[in-house]
Amino acid sequence: MKLAMIGLGKMGANMVRRLVKDSHEVIAFDVDTNSSTALADELDNVTAVSNLAELIQSLPTPRVVWLMVPHQFVDQSIQSLIEAGLEKGDLVVDGGNSNFNLSKQRATDLHKQGIQFVDSGTSGGVWGLENGYSIMAGGTDEAIALLRPALESLAPAKDKGWGHVGPAGAGHYVKMVHNGIEYGMMQAFAEGFEMLDAKQDMNLDLQQISEIWQHGSVVRSWLLDLMADAFKDDKSLSSLSDYVDDSGEGRWTVQDSIDLGVPTPVLTLALQMRFRSRQDPSFAGKVLNAMRAGFGGHSIRSID
Repeated sequence: MKLAMIGLGKMGANMVRRLVKDSHEVIAFDVDTNSSTALADELDNVTAVSNLAELIQSLPTPRVVWLMVPHQFVDQSIQSLIEAGLEKGDLVVDGGNSNFNLSKQRATDLHKQGIQFVDSGTSGGVWGLENGYSIMAGGTDEAIALLRPALESLAPAKDKGWGHVGPAGAGHYVKMVHNGIEYGMMQAFAEGFEMLDAKQDMNLDLQQISEIWQHGSVVRSWLLDLMADAFKDDKSLSSLSDYVDDSGEGRWTVQDSIDLGVPTPVLTLALQMRFRSRQDPSFAGKVLNAMRAGFGGHSIRSID
């Protein structure tokens, strides 16, 4: 399969690496042309282009263009692709963390022009290259069938870790809830480790405890693995700030839970605790940042 990838941050570039490893051809574009050129120099089956018109001309029809750009730039990217020559029957994939309502609207707008749209909730962070990505795809059966070879290559296995979860918007909705759950799980670990750290009279070794819990415990998880790695590097997390960002999905989850009348006290409070981290110093904030850096390579504040 030959497709295009727009947006070559850590995750986008690793997705390209996984695709070409499975013999797909990728046309790569990024506003930072050095990123696409470097990737093309690194990998066979990757061609770097310097503009979207060249990208469109380099793809067979129906074209498949995968966007891995911040959600604020999705509409701009789609419009630029249309102006560059995107045609009826072509497919645009939004693999970023967009609001599901906007994804539904984008699918409707593109359908009027005969252009297909898939919203792909994509989880796996910087570890997806090695382990595969968890992909929640929304769109029509026709669009998913066109995209299927790429989805099977990006997932942990052809029949595991990905699925067609519903119509357009469903992929980003499922990923939004996934991230809301993630907030809650991370907050629970953060509070627990803060308690352990505060029990000074016992002189508890947080790295040792995290490694014990990695085996046989009901709380064992990838997040716990990341904590063990973080404590191994810096037992007190002294280099990390406790200021914790949120990238939007947690807010959208809480907002939709209110619209649905579904109680989500844990997810809501986890989001609120991120706001609190920006006011009062806490060890829990450091723990949250260690996990965010570990699974997603998120930019976090360090102590100078």
